[in-house]
Amino acid sequence: MKREDRGALRIQFYERAGRAELELVEAVRMMRKIAGKTQAEYAELVGVSPRVLIDFERGVGNPTMRTLEKILAPFNLELTVRRRAGH
Repeated sequence: MKREDRGALRIQFYERAGRAELELVEAVRMMRKIAGKTQAEYAELVGVSPRVLIDFERGVGNPTMRTLEKILAPFNLELTVRRRAGH
């Protein structure tokens, strides 16, 4: 992905995150693409096992809260809880 494309994706990412329109798995994929990293490279960057990140992005992983914090840290994000719309 070109640098300018990553810049546009970054803007979209933060806008959608601000409106709480991102599911966690989608957010992680977008973050990794913005960083211009493969799954293995991003995992190394944040200090987690590549298998953990790969499984999480596939929707079959079950990372700990600490692992999720590591994955979100480069983008200065934190996990929050919110009520589902319509419930």
